[in-house]
Amino acid sequence: MARKRVKPKKGDTVRIHYTCKLEDGTVADSSNGIDPIEFTLGKGDVIKGLEEAVIGMKVGQSKTINIPPDKAYGLRHDDWALDVPRDKMPDGIKAEAGVCLEIPREDGSSSTAAVTHISESSVTLDFNHPLAGKELIFDVSLLEIV
Repeated sequence: MARKRVKPKKGDTVRIHYTCKLEDGTVADSSNGIDPIEFTLGKGDVIKGLEEAVIGMKVGQSKTINIPPDKAYGLRHDDWALDVPRDKMPDGIKAEAGVCLEIPREDGSSSTAAVTHISESSVTLDFNHPLAGKELIFDVSLLEIV
């Protein structure tokens, strides 16, 4: 009978539980209390730093890792925040500060933007990921190699 591997490698599908925190301890995301997440290593389904941390872990192992922005959601780009005149906003999109909007593109796809400011004449849309530029702290547990 073949022995089941205890350390995953690129191409393996794994199940993990995780908690993602910001440097101030704020929880940004977590799988605790819900089903674990499942992904294939090397496919890019999760951030690079998390994939790298899981490769080489042993099934049943838990650890805490710090992931820099370049291996998480990238650096923040100030030029990705745009002031859009209100009359140029797409029809049917109601902008409210603090909400994320799906903005249709000419090619039929869409982009997500956070509304960061509203004035009488314009709406500021930030196309950066909300966690861009932030170091993330992950508590991760490798549950199994599927």
